[in-house]
Amino acid sequence: MKTIITILLIPFLFACQKTASIKPSLQQQQLAAVAADTWETVLDNSSFANYTAFEAAWNYLYPWGSDHNGSARMYGSSTDHNHIYLSNSILTIKATKITWDEGSSTSDPHLAIHYHSGAINTKEHVLVNDQFPNWEVKCDFQVPTVTGSWPAFWLTGVNSWPPESDIMEFKGSATNWQNTFRTSSDVSSTLTTVSSPGSWHTYRAWITKVSATNVDIHYYIDGVWKAVHNANFVGKPLYVIINMQMEGSSGAPGPTADTYFNARNIYIGRTRTY
Repeated sequence: MKTIITILLIPFLFACQKTASIKPSLQQQQLAAVAADTWETVLDNSSFANYTAFEAAWNYLYPWGSDHNGSARMYGSSTDHNHIYLSNSILTIKATKITWDEGSSTSDPHLAIHYHSGAINTKEHVLVNDQFPNWEVKCDFQVPTVTGSWPAFWLTGVNSWPPESDIMEFKGSATNWQNTFRTSSDVSSTLTTVSSPGSWHTYRAWITKVSATNVDIHYYIDGVWKAVHNANFVGKPLYVIINMQMEGSSGAPGPTADTYFNARNIYIGRTRTY
């Protein structure tokens, strides 16, 4: 991890925040949090520079394996870059329609497998506690919006589900979903129509400890504040996942042509109090 002296970061954050449509009190809160503590970069885009750096910071597939809640099965390894690959510090995930019977997903709702695609998850977990009370998680994406495409950038619990925080999730349309799951039925969702989602846009979460048990998660798109969700995530480690599922909640039938999902400028940072 890289440690950056706080005073060097403050002008940078201020410059970035000037264009954001957020309340002045929120801007001041974030600047004050950084000023009070030491800022650390946990992971950045150097992890997309080459496969050696990538594999030091990321795991292939979901943390639990190859299947999840759609009709795509994830493939990828240090010797298989057909669906997860790097070029010029850009991560690409490619979903391909298959023409043979590969059975059904092992995860609920157990859809028939129609695609091969890719997922990755961080080796370092996001953990909000007294030592690390503030986190920033952000990345730039070019996303597909064709019916049946389901790209996502999200956090989910290491030890249980929920917790879950969806920073970016498109379900076969130009609407981005930013969701916070406290339980399976206690969910906050903020929906935003994104202009030209196939162009580069930045999706960001600022997560800050506000009590012994709870955090506020501030969601942004392109530096513009969209919502704050409160949740009992303190002390609960979280994976950071980038993946492209298919069909399921994004509609069916999905595309027959290859579908591409690009990521760049990944960044995860935190404040350290001791």
